[in-house]
Amino acid sequence: MKLYENHVLPHLINYACGLPAIEKQRKKVVPMAEGRVLEIGMGSGLNLKFYDREKVEFVWGLEPSKGMRRKAGKNLEASPVEVRWLDLPGEEVPLDDKSADTVMLTYSLCTIEGWLKALGEMRRVLKPGGKLIFCEHGEAPDADVRKWQERINPVWKKIAGGCDLNRKIPRCIEEGGFRIRDMESDYVDSPRFASFEYWGVAD
Repeated sequence: MKLYENHVLPHLINYACGLPAIEKQRKKVVPMAEGRVLEIGMGSGLNLKFYDREKVEFVWGLEPSKGMRRKAGKNLEASPVEVRWLDLPGEEVPLDDKSADTVMLTYSLCTIEGWLKALGEMRRVLKPGGKLIFCEHGEAPDADVRKWQERINPVWKKIAGGCDLNRKIPRCIEEGGFRIRDMESDYVDSPRFASFEYWGVAD
């Protein structure tokens, strides 16, 4: 299992999360980041090229997977902003209270088992007046798609690093103590059971 998690899964995730439709979504949200940024689940650094170096001081990249951190090498070298790795899971953020201006959450909330605790940690480290920027796939609004999500999810989670297809993203964010102030949602160009996305800003 460790062989799969550390050497096979990082390649699969990097490929899936780097598809054109996903890149397009990243380009919508990442440039909104400002100041000191905490990125949850940095993975292979696919967001890095979209940060605005004029607005971002540096990025704390929280990524527990050694395989994903290895995969990030080329993106780190080309990054327009400084990256400081944090290698604890998303449920634990080793930063002081009110230390981040922006929390970036892209395609990570679906994989965090203790999502409520993790969002509480994000809330703790976010400065007053700061913002949570999110872009996540989750539960679809159409009943027929939701049925497929429910059928596929048990197997999908095993092969996709714990990714939960039908997590209720807006509800999770609000239960985590945030107020969504702007959000859009729609299907993107990928299989419908995994393509309904929510993106926006919360505080």
